[in-house]
Amino acid sequence: MLVRLIANELVLMLSSPGPGCVCSWPWFCAGAASRYPVCDHSPVEPTELIRLIKEIGRGKHAARDLNRDDAHALFAAVLAGTVPDLQLGAVLMALRIKGESLDELAGFMAACEASYPHLSAPAGAVPLVIPAYNGARQLPNLTPLLAHWVAREGVPVLMHGVRDDPGRVTTHDVLAAMGISSAQSLAEAEAQLQTRRLAFICIDRLTPALARVLSLRRQMGVRSSGHTLAKMLQPFNGPAVRLVSVTHPEYVVRMREFFSRFDVGGANALLLRGAEGEAVAHPRREPAIDWLDGKSVQTWRTDAEDNPPLPASRDAQVTAEWIAGALAGRHSTPAAIKHQAACCVKAAQLLSNRR
Repeated sequence: MLVRLIANELVLMLSSPGPGCVCSWPWFCAGAASRYPVCDHSPVEPTELIRLIKEIGRGKHAARDLNRDDAHALFAAVLAGTVPDLQLGAVLMALRIKGESLDELAGFMAACEASYPHLSAPAGAVPLVIPAYNGARQLPNLTPLLAHWVAREGVPVLMHGVRDDPGRVTTHDVLAAMGISSAQSLAEAEAQLQTRRLAFICIDRLTPALARVLSLRRQMGVRSSGHTLAKMLQPFNGPAVRLVSVTHPEYVVRMREFFSRFDVGGANALLLRGAEGEAVAHPRREPAIDWLDGKSVQTWRTDAEDNPPLPASRDAQVTAEWIAGALAGRHSTPAAIKHQAACCVKAAQLLSNRR
């Protein structure tokens, strides 16, 4: 019934070209042309869109996975803004219920990486990419501490993520409390990496198309495939190490398989279970980190710490001052984070030696 209603609505919405549309498929852009007057999208026809929704929208057990090409075409259209709102909601909710297959993730990632301009790293350097999309609910957010330790070793560190998240302390919040402003453009991020080896850029500045998908969370009430993809971005036009964090143990297995099978963005990734969804190691958990270079899997471990030093609260200003103290040597850094920083530097060196 839901699929039939969507199909009927699609016919009504796409029966005539949208105002100002100059693309080769004007019938596809009705309902979206007011927001995107000049369309640039993958040619997914209305009947094809209905077919794809039927494939993925039959529920958790009856739905079928898309092949990589169909997944690429579908998400390219999503990012271009040419999927009407009703169908967009259907696609995102269907994928959330079904779960993305690895082939779908590969197609989605390829579409994402083709949708935005990439950065240039400082000459001769292999950068580290840290996604920051979850924020802290209980533990202090120590992502900026990790980034600073890695940058001090000469590895450029690009953090990307959201500005704010209600009820959470974001990496952006802590960096702002430390007096570190976010880059307002790709060029500014490149300049910051060059001068201080550290930069943060919000997702709407890095890739506005994906940011629009993420923003739908507040209308839908739940996260979507866009959040998974944001944490896997490789925003450089050359080799880079991605720090990829998952929350649930079963996703470690899935991501390990993904980065072993697919070379989207260069494969090179450090995979771990982070702290509350952030990409920083949990200070009280054994920091087991997988290095995935597309050829092999290495797991780098160290012992867990029973009572690591931590800020007194998760407040952004308290956390910022505590991080400053750790960087100045006034108190120690949790062993898990020191181990993670060493793994990041080691991975960057291994990748650099391969060039």
